[in-house]
Parts: sequence; C-alpha cells; structure tokens
Amino acid sequence: MPINPKKHEMPTQAPEVRAHNFKEVALGYDMETAVDEAKRCLNCKTRPCVQGCPVNISIPEFISHIKNEDFEGAYDVITKSSSLPAVCGRVCPQESQCESKCTLGVKFEPVGIGRLERFVADWHNANSKAEVVAPEPNGHKVAVVGSGPSGLTCAGDLAKKGYKVAVFEALHTAGGVLVYGIPEFRLPKSIVAKEVEGLKALGVDIDTNVVIGKTLTIDELFERGYEAVFVGSGAGLPNFMNIPGEALKGVYSANEFLTRSNLMKAYLDDPDTPIMKGGKVAVVGGGNVAMDAARTALRLGAEHVYIVYRRSLQELPARKEEVEHAMEEGIDFQVLNNPVEILGYNNPENPRDPKNGCVTGIKCIKMQLGEPDAKGRRRPIPIEGSEFVLDVDTVIMAIGTSPNPLIKNTTKGLEVNAHGGIIVNEDGLTSREAVYAGGDAVTGAATVISAMGAGKVAAKAIDEFLSKKN
Repeated sequence: MPINPKKHEMPTQAPEVRAHNFKEVALGYDMETAVDEAKRCLNCKTRPCVQGCPVNISIPEFISHIKNEDFEGAYDVITKSSSLPAVCGRVCPQESQCESKCTLGVKFEPVGIGRLERFVADWHNANSKAEVVAPEPNGHKVAVVGSGPSGLTCAGDLAKKGYKVAVFEALHTAGGVLVYGIPEFRLPKSIVAKEVEGLKALGVDIDTNVVIGKTLTIDELFERGYEAVFVGSGAGLPNFMNIPGEALKGVYSANEFLTRSNLMKAYLDDPDTPIMKGGKVAVVGGGNVAMDAARTALRLGAEHVYIVYRRSLQELPARKEEVEHAMEEGIDFQVLNNPVEILGYNNPENPRDPKNGCVTGIKCIKMQLGEPDAKGRRRPIPIEGSEFVLDVDTVIMAIGTSPNPLIKNTTKGLEVNAHGGIIVNEDGLTSREAVYAGGDAVTGAATVISAMGAGKVAAKAIDEFLSKKN
C-alpha cells in the first residue's frame, strides 16, 4: 500500500468563528485519522526522531501501538519519558524537533508525531479508568521551586522513584507559564490541571502562594529537611525596549497582558481584573508569545491588531502554525518595522483630563536586512527618514523575558551569567551543593519541551546524588 505523502490535516475551528472565542483552535484527530497517520511511520531502525526529542520519547514504539489501536499502550510508552503528554502534544515545536528528523520527511511530509501524541493523551484522559498508584517512599525529601514544565517534570520523575516532593509555586495556581502564559485557545487550562492532579496522585505536594526568596529562602528549605532543591522558577521578568513612552497608560508587557487574561480571567464579561478590550493594538515582537498576545487581543474585542517586527516574515521565530493561524484570523503583520517611540495624549489646559497619559500611537521606522549577525540572522538596519505612526490605543511588548533575580539575590553562592540565568553543569547542578536548576531560569525564555528535558536531567542527577547518601 503506497504511503500518503502528506500528513493528515489537523481539523480546526473556522477562523471567522475562533477569532471571537477562547475555545481550543485545533480540534484533534479522531481515532480513524490517528491510526491512518500512524501507518505512515516507517518504524526506522535508526529512530532519528527520538534523538530530536528533548525528553527522548520512544516515538516509533508509541506509534506502533496506535497502528494496532492499543492507545493505552501508546500512552504507557509516552509517559515513561514525559510527564506532560497532553501539553507537549499541543505546544511543542515538533516541526523543529522530532518531526524535523523524521526519515519520511526527507521525501514527503514527516509523520504528525505531535498530533499523534496529543491524540493518545486525550484518548487516555477521556477513557482510562486506571488509578495512579504512588510508589513506596524511599525516605528522601526534595523541594522543587516553580510549577512550570521543568519543575513538574522534575517532581514527577522523582515522585515515581519514591521521593517525597514538595513543589513551591509563587502564584495561586500550579502550572507556571502553562497557565499564565499560554492562552486557553492553544492549551486549555483543564488539560494542565489534569496533569497536575496526576502528580498529586503520585504523592507530590503543591504549595501555592509561596515566593521562594521572600516567603522562604532556599537555605530555609534545607533547614526544613529537604535534602536537595531544584530551581525551575522560569523567566518571568519582561524585557522592554527603553524607548520613550513605555510608561504610558495602555502599554503592557506580554507577560502582564497574558497573565491578566489567562490566569486572572480578564476575558470574562465582567472581570475583576481590568484589561484592554476593543480599540487598536500593536504587539511588538515576532515569537510565539507575540502571536499569543495578538490573538488574545483580537478575542478580547480589538478592532485591529498589528504585529510589529523588525525583520521579515521569513525570520519570524514563532511556530509556522501559529503564524498561519494569526494571519487567518486577520492579524496585520507590519514586518521590517521597528518602534522608536510610543506616543501619548496630553491636554495641558486640563491636567485632570482622563485621557492624559494614554497611548495614542506608536512611531516606527522602516528597516532593511543587512549582513548576518553572530547568530546567522540578517541584521535589521533602519532606513533614515522612513518614520511613520500607527494609530493604536494599546501597545504590548513581547520581546522576551529574563530570569527574576530574587532567588539569586537571596541565595549565597549561587552563580549566574550576564543575563541572570543560573549557571549549571551538564547535570543541572549549580554552584551550590544539592541545588539544581533548569528550564528558563537557566536558559532564559525557551520551549516547554526543552524545560522538561532539563527537569528530567536534574531529576536523574538528584536521584544519583541522594542514593549515595543511603
């Protein structure tokens, strides 16, 4: 039987419908489509796709189970390596990781590995009646700082080995960037909650509203009997451009904007948390966070949303799928443009005018691409005299984040790099004995799956370290 050269399309809500709701855009494969897509897998002996996965899921093995309609068997294979399959199947950039290594992709489109992972996780969540059984305790206690993907992965891997793990989360809901940063239409919060409940069933304690470095220090965690600490506190400190007007009313960091909408439910009709609704919006940046912010603004009622990005469409760092979805929904891409000033309203005759200090526009300058920079990307160069103004009421800065310095400033002997990232060795060990770190707290903002990979590496190292103490 000849191989289908194209992967099966992911069914989605129609753009004109989804642009006005927060329901999940991608609808997922049905059983017949998943089995048919699984049959495209060549089951290569070399398994290059596994090398492309940061958590080394046995991809051909789980796909073989799908071919045989053994979906629970497929789930068991995935969860040997991944604690968050329903999450990864939705938000991981498979096109640049496992699928980019797929042998079938040399001649045809690669196997839809991410779509199959999502199908398996969703099938399990909808159909499995099996209860999670916590392993026998091994007598060791480990603290995990942060309940994002790296922290949850580290906690899950250690809990499966019998460690008593406590996860300390600064916000009031567990999940980290999965709940405050990624919108409902890409990752439903019920999915994250389900994964967290699975960890609790393994015996993991989740302590929310605890800011490590303020409520408790890492030294105090050791005083409480924890024998090792994993820091997965993420990179929640937003970056700005330091241009005039960034302090005006109507200027958000993408972190604040998405947190208000995702975690604090500002998208509700009568929210307790205020947020921009309506008007014209400019989102500065070209990554996945910029796409999330722009598409969220649209769903909140913005009449026009711009993406302002200083390079061309070809250099956009966001996932191709997210860019395509944004374009389908009507987001206006103003590429090869860079902001130089945010403009605001000022009425000197009436200092109490409520419009004073509000955003009225964003001044940009046109760019052209020059020679490649140190990362191989063509350097954007301003075109003199090409300034113009976009008429907007809201500006959202989505140009990256950095690790929060709180833990560094309250933990003696913890070394960080010039960007504030915690310095670790290949095992995730920091400059402090028994203190490990991973994810965005080390690398700065990166992918969910790379953070999970770092959590796995650290969990293995912590297990080896504490096993020697027996």
